[in-house]
Amino acid sequence: MIPSNRLRIVLAASEAVPWFKTGGLADVATALARALDADGHDVTMILPDYVSVRNEAADPLPDVTDTGVRFTLDMNGNAIGGSVRRTALQDSKVKVLLVAQDHYFSRPQLYMENGEGYADNCERYCFFSRAVMEICNQMVLRPDILHCNDWQTSLIPALLNTQFADKPGFENTASVVTIHNMAFQGQFWHLDMALTGIEERYFSMHHMAHNGQLNLLKAGIAMADQITTVSPTYAAEICSTEGGCGLDALLRHRESNLTGILNGIDQSVWNPETDRHLDTHYTAASPQPGKASCKEALQKRMELPIRKDVPLFGMVSRISDQKGFDLLAEATDRILSQDLQIVFLGTGDPGYEAELKSIASEYSSRVGLVIGFNDRLAHQIEAGSDAFLMPSRFEPCGLNQMYSLRYGTVPVVRRVGGLTDSVVDVNHETLADQSATGFVFNDYKSSQLAETIERTVATYRQPLVWEQIVRAGMAIDWSWNRSAQRYVEVYRKASESRHKRAKDGRR
Repeated sequence: MIPSNRLRIVLAASEAVPWFKTGGLADVATALARALDADGHDVTMILPDYVSVRNEAADPLPDVTDTGVRFTLDMNGNAIGGSVRRTALQDSKVKVLLVAQDHYFSRPQLYMENGEGYADNCERYCFFSRAVMEICNQMVLRPDILHCNDWQTSLIPALLNTQFADKPGFENTASVVTIHNMAFQGQFWHLDMALTGIEERYFSMHHMAHNGQLNLLKAGIAMADQITTVSPTYAAEICSTEGGCGLDALLRHRESNLTGILNGIDQSVWNPETDRHLDTHYTAASPQPGKASCKEALQKRMELPIRKDVPLFGMVSRISDQKGFDLLAEATDRILSQDLQIVFLGTGDPGYEAELKSIASEYSSRVGLVIGFNDRLAHQIEAGSDAFLMPSRFEPCGLNQMYSLRYGTVPVVRRVGGLTDSVVDVNHETLADQSATGFVFNDYKSSQLAETIERTVATYRQPLVWEQIVRAGMAIDWSWNRSAQRYVEVYRKASESRHKRAKDGRR
């Protein structure tokens, strides 16, 4: 068992802010590490050093130094060397180690270029996962918990149970894998099994093989001591045939070891009272006139008419089917026949990007569009919008609806995944008990999205009701404190599972 309340936690992730980000994982990894550190735990983050991306960062980053640690791994007969660099997470005691290997990680992007994943992604992240274990060994980290995230690090529990099962320093180490999105599993051809450094016998339907392919996420699900995902509803969804993406049977088998924990948000970054990206600040106790000022600034930035009387909808998102852009495309004319404005920020599917450009051109007085990613503008959209669109096909957790609630921006969402767990629909009952925080629709249909936007616009015309909804959302505590405590509970369960397995002589 873990001998004290203070845990030694190694958190391995393929991205984390402020260094490298493509999605919510980067925010979650850093925010969780910071919250665990604040709770008194010893936290080490290990990340790949995408040095080219790091060098292009818009904002200054903490200094990076060489630790002097070197290692060499046999990658299917090729001796590949790596080293370890050190940096820091500001305003915390979290230790941050970067795995340096320029051939694998010094590239223009993290995972892909021009819409195509790097051909050697399996090799890159097998190397990274194995490097995490080697660093724990060489630097004598002696972790109580190895916390892994998504397929890029899901090999680590398998390594812990095989190559490192009997090594000194890992006697008390348990593993947890967090699934951020079941749709991405790290599936590669079977011959890539040699890159894992694990015996061929583990290429089986019970461990690492799925439909004849190597499946790295499956390795983590099958062999981690505990599994988490990013909301209670999503934990139930991935155990279904529809939501499990082919691994639902394994997830049902391990359901007693599966916990859904709704993400929190980093309220030091996402806070309308102090947000460095805003020219005007405001509080939950007094949202106006600060929020109105942010709305006017956003309308100017997006070259829309300055109008206080129309609801301004925002959307910051990857532009894809998953995020509901097919519904928006189908319902464009109906939505934009109303007196409203919409601003979009994102990048993704070229077809939808082109369609958005066409819509923005046709409806230039109602639609603002920026293709790309701009962190400052993302914050300004959260603060300046009246409502925020998230009509997702699926959404494991979602962070933007929490950012929106924090900023007094009313979410318009589909009832799925973490959106179900974080937004309370506006209806007679929830208005009466003052629990309503947003507008929710059920079926993935463009007609339902359009109807819900119409309902939102109609409610916006009722200022007292709208203010009640805004204040209810802003009153919710979305900090990581509660979520971090849930993770600590899972860590202790993982430790119990690990010691029971060791006692029974199982791997």
